Amino acid sequence: MRFRHPDGSTVHLAYCTNVHPAETLDGVLAQLRDHCEPVRRRLGRDRLGIGLWLAKDAAHALVSDPSALRGLRTELDRRGLEVVTLNGFPYEGFGAEEVKYRVYKPDWADPERLDHTTALARVLAGLLPDDVTQGSISTLPLAWRTRYDDGRAETARTALITLAERLDALQELTGRDVRVGLEPEPGCTVETTADAIAPLTAVGHDRIGLCIDTCHLATSFEDPHTALDALAEARLPVVKSQLSAALHAEHPHLPEVREALASFDEPRFLHQTRTATAAGLRGTDDLGEALKGEALPDASPWRAHFHVPLHAAPAAPLTSTLPVLKAALTQLVGGPHPLTRHLEVETYTWQALPAELRPRARSQLADGIAAELTLARDLLTDLGLKELP
Repeated sequence: MRFRHPDGSTVHLAYCTNVHPAETLDGVLAQLRDHCEPVRRRLGRDRLGIGLWLAKDAAHALVSDPSALRGLRTELDRRGLEVVTLNGFPYEGFGAEEVKYRVYKPDWADPERLDHTTALARVLAGLLPDDVTQGSISTLPLAWRTRYDDGRAETARTALITLAERLDALQELTGRDVRVGLEPEPGCTVETTADAIAPLTAVGHDRIGLCIDTCHLATSFEDPHTALDALAEARLPVVKSQLSAALHAEHPHLPEVREALASFDEPRFLHQTRTATAAGLRGTDDLGEALKGEALPDASPWRAHFHVPLHAAPAAPLTSTLPVLKAALTQLVGGPHPLTRHLEVETYTWQALPAELRPRARSQLADGIAAELTLARDLLTDLGLKELP
């Protein structure tokens, strides 16, 4: 979906396909048929943007076989789909029964991460629509914190500088400007936007910036305006933004609130949980850990890294951080010029929701994704953007 900003530039809205498990190119092609095109049809649009997640094997197949890449591009066109952004965070196995800490490997100190992201950039250059010259890729925020030391930090910095050089060369070769954004996430070396400033300044290249995930922003209790103003002052680009909402519990000390939270404690994904105290941010690596005993202070609200559907906040006594998303979006695209032109709805946890909230059929999932995109579209038009055909 494309929108015209009041300044005349085009803002792209997509939904991320990491909600659909696929490790191979055949699986990706099946996604386009079984999920992406049905969502487009529900929205009544001739064209729908998707943020592709390409696992290692799918990316390798595309970058090593030009005919396969052309075939994917043809299939996208045939189904009324377009790609301007990729999700390069998960490397493989994102559809496994248990993901948890595995999603943070390999990190930016491992050569596989640089190789994979380079492959994604080359693929994206071949998938961009003919009238679009700039693409974006979101990626791991360096590493999970427990594996990181000064030596690995320097290796990661060198890898990002090498990536920037490769992106420069890619533009010279193809005319396509591909940029990569570190995606701050609770528990990682770069947990907040503030954490990103020093390492990105050390890289010192405008093709390497940030991906702002509004669920992560909210989980870490960051104020969107303060965070984005600091990035602007540091002259760090917002490469893309993922529109998502976290789980919010206003009164976590109450038994009924803890019972409601427990229904979101599931075995597949890590749900980092945070609370803001007078002494600073406190947190646990997972929601289940927070619910045990006194692992986390409960005098103030809790937020958990659980991407809840944008259009359907959890039932009371829980809610979502949709207001944080709205505030961030106002800052990102509501001003005289957009801070980013790539937006991506990223609710990958549909099948991890409590049983009564999960879609029971493929059609229900498509309905839900279409409803999220409709909400995002309405937020953009309320900010003065005009939806394009």
